[in-house]
Parts: sequence; structure tokens; C-alpha cells
Amino acid sequence: MEARRVLVRNGRAVLVGHDWDTFVIDSDDPELTRTLVRARAGDMPNPRVARRYRNLLLDNGFVDVTVEVHTIVWTDAACLPMLATVGEGTWLDDQAARARNDRLFVAVPVFLASGTRAD
Repeated sequence: MEARRVLVRNGRAVLVGHDWDTFVIDSDDPELTRTLVRARAGDMPNPRVARRYRNLLLDNGFVDVTVEVHTIVWTDAACLPMLATVGEGTWLDDQAARARNDRLFVAVPVFLASGTRAD
């Protein structure tokens, strides 16, 4: 891991990212929504790398490794542009209607891992 090489002794590496497969989107058609989320994840390079952050740090000689999960929650139309990258047509229209009716729910976990360079 390049971060270990460039860090000073006792330097701390921090990795932040999404696991694109774990987006939570409320929908009247959960099977379609899960299919759309997985398809979107499939379009991303390394869509599930965030779930591996801890092991990546440990495997590369970092110590004092910690992992936190922070969740972004949207309940309004602010996330509709992001949802447009997940699905379209009737599915996206349903999400827009949920936003208009104060019924939208989208949760996106953000993984934050850090570790100290061991010498």
C-alpha cells in the first residue's frame, strides 16, 4: 500500500468511502430497487472496497486500526440527482413522488477507517 511508504513514522492513514452495494432506498418494489442498486454498484470500479478497508490496513502493516460507519440519510428531493444515477423511468418517478409527499428515505453508509504506520 503506497500510503505506508509515504507516511512518516507513526503517521496515520485515513480511508473514506462508500460501499455501493449497501445503499438503502425505500421503495414499493424492493426487489427492483435492490437490482438497480446492485447494477449501479457493478458500474463502479471496486464498488465494495470500503468493506475491505480494515483488512487492507492490517495486511499492509498498519496498527491501531479503527473503523467507523457514518450514515447519510436523505428524506427530501436533495438526493434525487443521486437517485437518477441508480434508476430511471417509473422507479425514479416514484422516488420523486415520495420526495414531494415527504415519504422519501435513502440511507448511504460512509466507511471511515484509519491506522497508524508501524515501524
